Amino acid sequence: MKKLCTFLALFLLIPLTAPAHAKDHETKNAGTAASAHPEATKAGFEMLQAGGSAADAAMAMMLTLTVVEPQSSGIGGGGFFLHHDAKSGWMQTIDGREMAPASAESTRFLDDEGKPLKFIQAMPGGKSVGVPGNMRLMEMAHRKWGKLPWAKIFEPAIRLAEEGYAVSVPQADWLKRLERLWVNFPAAQALYWKDGAAAPAGTIIKNPELGQLLRELQAGGADAFYSGKTAAAISAAVANAPRSPAEITAEDLANYRAILRAPVCSTYRIYKICGMGPPSSGATTVLGILGAIERFDMTELYKTEPAKAWHVIAEAMRLAYSDREKYLADKDFVAVPVDGLIDKDYMTERSAMIALDRARPQLPGVATYPAGNPPGSSPRTAAISSEVAGTTHFTAVDGEGNIANMTSTVEGPFGSQLIARGMVLNNELTDFTFAPEKDGAPVANRVQAGKRPLSSMSPTLVYDSDGQPILALGSAGGKRIIMHVTKTLIGVLDYGLSLDEAMALPNIYFGGAGVLIEKDSDLISLQTDISKFGHIVVTSGLPSKLAGAQKTEKGWIGSVDPRSTGQAVSELP
Repeated sequence: MKKLCTFLALFLLIPLTAPAHAKDHETKNAGTAASAHPEATKAGFEMLQAGGSAADAAMAMMLTLTVVEPQSSGIGGGGFFLHHDAKSGWMQTIDGREMAPASAESTRFLDDEGKPLKFIQAMPGGKSVGVPGNMRLMEMAHRKWGKLPWAKIFEPAIRLAEEGYAVSVPQADWLKRLERLWVNFPAAQALYWKDGAAAPAGTIIKNPELGQLLRELQAGGADAFYSGKTAAAISAAVANAPRSPAEITAEDLANYRAILRAPVCSTYRIYKICGMGPPSSGATTVLGILGAIERFDMTELYKTEPAKAWHVIAEAMRLAYSDREKYLADKDFVAVPVDGLIDKDYMTERSAMIALDRARPQLPGVATYPAGNPPGSSPRTAAISSEVAGTTHFTAVDGEGNIANMTSTVEGPFGSQLIARGMVLNNELTDFTFAPEKDGAPVANRVQAGKRPLSSMSPTLVYDSDGQPILALGSAGGKRIIMHVTKTLIGVLDYGLSLDEAMALPNIYFGGAGVLIEKDSDLISLQTDISKFGHIVVTSGLPSKLAGAQKTEKGWIGSVDPRSTGQAVSELP
């Protein structure tokens, strides 16, 4: 458990208690910040102690992660932002997902023979880069909910870029894995290699070019990102990429807009659960899984027959993901039956496909876990996207009870491997389905100019029966994000665990015909029992980077995944 309810002043360099002469907002509960990196958490809490809002804290974390966790997220990528306003009780969401440039065609990731490229062929270089969205997202969030001056929010990130930060163990691991690929990416080498090799953990990295970029954004706002010197640098990096050069024009960047979208919400038992709508598949799939297990007494199963509880979760997971693959995409381009997917009658119909005593049988020529026909859907072909594990999540709650909950990404580790003005550029376009057609029908998540690729990012808020927020969370992990979030929700809402304990529950996913369970976890002892239901059970490394906060009798307390190097800091009343 990597949670601090009091500050380690030596590490965080922030006083636990405000001075006696401080203003009211400085002497009350400052709030909670949680992220996958201690420096980002420190930055978020610094904003809260300065009297900033949850949105200010979250944006400071986003900027700081650009510097210290570039393998996962940053201003060269995009994200989804959830906000709960304590005064009005309103929840709103911002879509800052990357967008395909005007040059993108449906054949973008096909080879000369018209076959889909392998991911490792498509990911590095210019073709995979989408127009970044995080700076427009930040601009909207600050305009709507910010309290501190725009310039203040940049201070921690600039400090770390110019003065340096220590390479973390996870970052060093990714650098080592990418060492051979980076032979062709000298700009990345120049930043993250030392003495001709990947920088080991503990190495101090300075990024003055990124620091200068952040100073320009600090002074000029988001427009300084989407025009002028920075826009030209992004275009040049993509056009001159050592692999798969492509085109992102000044017009592509100037035309990007963050979008205020309606949240997707439904009930689960006595709770209301809300998340992000398309192009995120998070909320609909999380709610689909929960809707399918709602008829089961999960609390009792967990206590008396835990293998059966995991069996039910595995069945619901595979049914909900089959709907995800068939129906989810950017709803500005494709009619997505969002209401139908979370319709209670439809979820009851899907739940009826789960047998308590056995897994669904594999029949010749029949999909074991078929997609359904939710209300409002039209005939469509399912196709799997190439989304890979990556991303980051962070949560902030301020002293007034406002909540900012954001998942941010550059997609895969170090995105496209391209650098522009010190920032990593994303490879989000590989989240599109590479094959534009399947069985003669167009694929919903195919590449199209101006379209936002499907995502599994699942920032989530939970409200109790009185309509009060009690839980905020999200995770990294590519398509596994949905399951990391869902098992945590089940842990808190059904099993009565604290958020810390629920995050620590074993991870579960699927692959091929098998159910994947986390190796070196408590689930290993249940592997044989789960197999008895007819599942092929395979152990696998299923890392996660959950972060979030839970409302307790003492106040909001932050939590982070014990598998991560993250940190949560909470100052209680």
